[in-house]
Amino acid sequence: MGARETVNDDYLIRTNDTGFDRVLAFSVPGRHARGRVVRLGPVLETVLGAHDYPPVIKHLLAEALVLTALIGALLKEEGSQLTMQAQSEGGAVDLLVCDYRGGEVRGYVRHDDAALEALDGETSLEVLFGQGYLAITFDLAATGERYQGVVPLEGASLAQACEAYFARSEQIPSLIRVAVRSNGPRCVGGGLLIQHLPESEEGKERLHTREDRLEWEHVSILGGSIRAEELVDPVLTLEDLVWRLFHDEEEVRVEPLAPLERGCRCTVDHYRSILSRFPEEQRVEMRDPDGLIPVDCAFCSKVLRIPV
Repeated sequence: MGARETVNDDYLIRTNDTGFDRVLAFSVPGRHARGRVVRLGPVLETVLGAHDYPPVIKHLLAEALVLTALIGALLKEEGSQLTMQAQSEGGAVDLLVCDYRGGEVRGYVRHDDAALEALDGETSLEVLFGQGYLAITFDLAATGERYQGVVPLEGASLAQACEAYFARSEQIPSLIRVAVRSNGPRCVGGGLLIQHLPESEEGKERLHTREDRLEWEHVSILGGSIRAEELVDPVLTLEDLVWRLFHDEEEVRVEPLAPLERGCRCTVDHYRSILSRFPEEQRVEMRDPDGLIPVDCAFCSKVLRIPV
């Protein structure tokens, strides 16, 4: 069945085979490469709309959410979670946090409006964050294990900082490209992640210790040819995007993953379970005149009043 096209303001949305808020997994077996490609639309707008962010902060958070979806989609176990957190001192932005779990993404940025205005349009990571670090944490549901890598918050973009994470912490050659397009309240974000599957996955030597990197060089050159407008083009299917890059390869495998949703765990039951762990005397101090405990969720900008 062909795609059904509808026009919604400035968007051309092709449902079924394109649309937004999708992740496509792919692999190029002949080159020992795997990847993810994502396009965010309404979910991105919902997350960004929770706060009145300035344009530069909206763009930063949009990029972070695309990266979170790309990296989180590498998780295979149901219930596992990916958390990406950037913290700093002395910058206009002191905290950025996003997470992914089971196709649900959420994110939040804390910043200083006065410090941001003083930057006079500068948007590099160094200017926005000052001295900072990027932490990427994988919480695996099946084993309960947690893996975390921390790298300096360096580079021209968050995408470059994430590439550095994979190179230093995971020792996996990776290429990441992210694009964000904004038009008033409308926002589209797209991203591409390609990684070489080192032979050491089967107990052999790591790719970075070998002299022969021709396979990875070939794949990274093809992936690096992607254009920003292709990543955010709602008419171009994710499948066609992968085909444009790798149509000359002998075999390319694709697998649509779970649709992406905006996920926030700010429910009364969730916070009640957390607050119940506090001693009663502490809960008494938290209660308002009505006997409820107000909880402010930074992710969705809601205040819930919890009876505990």
